[in-house]
Amino acid sequence: MNLENQRMEREKEALYWLSRIPFLGSVTVGRMRSCTESYEEIYNIEGKTWEARGILSPDKARRMETERGKIKEALEEYHSLAGRGIRFITILDQDYPERFQGLEGRPLWLSVRGRLPDSHRPALAIIGSRSATRYGMEIAECFGRELAKEGIQIVSGLAAGIDGAGQKGALEGGGDTYGVLGCGINICYPREHYQLYEEIVRSGGMISEYRLGEPPVARNFPVRNRIISGLSDGILVVEAREKSGSLITVEQGLNQGKDIFAVPGRITDPGSAGCNQLIQNGAYPVNSPGDILEYFGIRFQKKLSLHEKNEKGLAKKEKMVYSFIDLHPKHLEDIVSECGLPLSECMMILLDLELKGFVTSFGGNYYGRKL
Repeated sequence: MNLENQRMEREKEALYWLSRIPFLGSVTVGRMRSCTESYEEIYNIEGKTWEARGILSPDKARRMETERGKIKEALEEYHSLAGRGIRFITILDQDYPERFQGLEGRPLWLSVRGRLPDSHRPALAIIGSRSATRYGMEIAECFGRELAKEGIQIVSGLAAGIDGAGQKGALEGGGDTYGVLGCGINICYPREHYQLYEEIVRSGGMISEYRLGEPPVARNFPVRNRIISGLSDGILVVEAREKSGSLITVEQGLNQGKDIFAVPGRITDPGSAGCNQLIQNGAYPVNSPGDILEYFGIRFQKKLSLHEKNEKGLAKKEKMVYSFIDLHPKHLEDIVSECGLPLSECMMILLDLELKGFVTSFGGNYYGRKL
């Protein structure tokens, strides 16, 4: 290893030590670096000096002395990463994301399992409510699947609801998707997404700014959202309440100059109030994946519409019942009342439509069109 490579390795070791200090983030470390010749030099400066320079509070300055004593532990962990399938990528590395260049508050380091998004291919963040409706989940999954088929990289947060649905769809479409965590890279959150986590590692990558073992505490998620938007060319919001956390990602995306897309919802649905407000404020309303692909300049071969399905091959009564069903779940009693058929006959037709892939049963005698 030549001298330059040795110097770079020492810098990365210093950055890894800094990344493990729980009260330091990229912004603070960046301020510290502006006072020194290197990241390595930060280790040699006492906490009281950082306090005198106004960079650390008295409490954090005292705690800094304790952290300096953990350098050996940090280096041992750093050199074990490769064996654990984890890469530590820093602002000094050539494969540091190009999309972060010039980004205010950009992360100085990332832990990665798998890959980072390709900077030369379009990437879209799909985000929305954790407590999404079945309708919203299907919309997110459909967008993720169809966009991934056309080569769009899908970025999200692995969260329950819309995030996970969009990423699941991307995997179904045979594309690559990337999850940005609000916890350590070695933690799957939520736990029920463990299989999805592992599939994403194989087909794309998991990314975290946080130290190994960092729990998924609430304060981490607004901070990680800037990475979701930063890795994307645009942001699609599927379902979001008026004060949804997803809107934090949108705000950060707007500050980064990203394009914002939103799926419109019913004006009476509080779960879509945030999306409708975004559209009112200038976000691009989208009704199909083709709208986004057209915006990105990609020819959409299937010309998919979410609101239409080829009804050829359906019997007359099947077409009639199908015409009274839309994307929002409708109760069986309402369908029977509207179509005028006997209950038993209507139920048989709905079952046939479900088997043919036209209708989805949501449970509780609710039915909706299948995307």
